[in-house]
Amino acid sequence: MGRLRTSDYEDLRNARILENQARMASLGLHKTASELRLIASSVRPTNLRKYSKKDYTLTPLRRSDRLKHSDHRLKHSSTATANKRPNRVSLRRSGRLRGKEGGVSEESVEESEESFGTTPSSEERRPANMPLVKLGGLELQLSPEYSARRCDSKGRGSLYDPVYGICCHFCRQKKLCGEEDCKRCSDLDMDEPCIGKTDCSACHSSNGVLCRACLMVRYGEEMDEVRKDKKWMCPHCVEEKGINPYWICNSSLCLRKRKMVPTGIAIFRAREMGYKSVAHLLMDKLQRTNKVIARR
Repeated sequence: MGRLRTSDYEDLRNARILENQARMASLGLHKTASELRLIASSVRPTNLRKYSKKDYTLTPLRRSDRLKHSDHRLKHSSTATANKRPNRVSLRRSGRLRGKEGGVSEESVEESEESFGTTPSSEERRPANMPLVKLGGLELQLSPEYSARRCDSKGRGSLYDPVYGICCHFCRQKKLCGEEDCKRCSDLDMDEPCIGKTDCSACHSSNGVLCRACLMVRYGEEMDEVRKDKKWMCPHCVEEKGINPYWICNSSLCLRKRKMVPTGIAIFRAREMGYKSVAHLLMDKLQRTNKVIARR
């Protein structure tokens, strides 16, 4: 069979198109197709999701009355909950962590009413880096193996302890600190503060507990300088008192409360852009965003 020329192919194609159109007209399909197109163009979908632009403006962070030092609430709650909450609390621990301190049973650990926030006045409150843990007449000490491992990491600590470790607000690692002079983490002296974790002079809450590494990477502050400053305040209290505008806590928990996306590991990007820490990067970003919104 010989090849069709281009003109012959076009003539054959046009003939088939006319034949199909005549067949559709005889069946009444032309009218139906036009009606369907008209209906489809007139009806608009109603289930489309509306686009909502994320607002990254500085919004106030919600805080409970317990953290705002409401004296009225503390006076009533201390008397009402003293009879309801027991002093002895059984701590759940996995089999891997049981017996870690050499015969320390779960029943021997007691938590005071301080952990529940029922102290009668703010003056009697212990610092957040010195939570009270009562021991049932036991004298505890770390094993030589754990003592040797404790100071391996000075930033966040290398020894995890669910009972005696103090949780960092940012990384949420409940570890014994790696400071050599810390009596709480080395000798397990519960009457001493942990010098490897910060404490806010205003709120004395867990929001102001930061380890050395998170304090430097996320907020650009040195632990030694913060330890010497008796009036140091956490970012929550700095924002609440209006001391430094746009200075906020950039932990994932606090950013989600603001309906903001957590920054993740942003220290490398911040340092490449010339910022001292992630908090300085975020502060500049919020300030520029608010200026753009104000111009509109």
